Amino acid sequence: MKLITAIIKPFRLDDVRNALAEVGVNGMTVTEVKGFGRQRGHTELYRGAEYVVDFLPKAKVEIAVADELVERAVEAISNAARTGKVGDGKIFVINLEQALRIRTGESGDSAL
Repeated sequence: MKLITAIIKPFRLDDVRNALAEVGVNGMTVTEVKGFGRQRGHTELYRGAEYVVDFLPKAKVEIAVADELVERAVEAISNAARTGKVGDGKIFVINLEQALRIRTGESGDSAL
């Protein structure tokens, strides 16, 4: 099992969700986060005053998948989140030792 964490632009979230559903991902956790990478933020003008926006709004998507679904899920996220501009995001894949469904007590792949 793997835990896939993707940091994407918020307006691409629906596209990512639909792409993951097409490859068979059942559920996900989404968190609104702020951060920056190479983008380094930007400056904005508000009521005549210029200020720096250091942290940009992003969406963090976390999904737990079986090993055989990892490549398709990563490809689906990548294709759906890509705009071709700086700040499209990152995808991290981490080994997941154990998963447990609290309601039924199922563990491993069957808990996903």
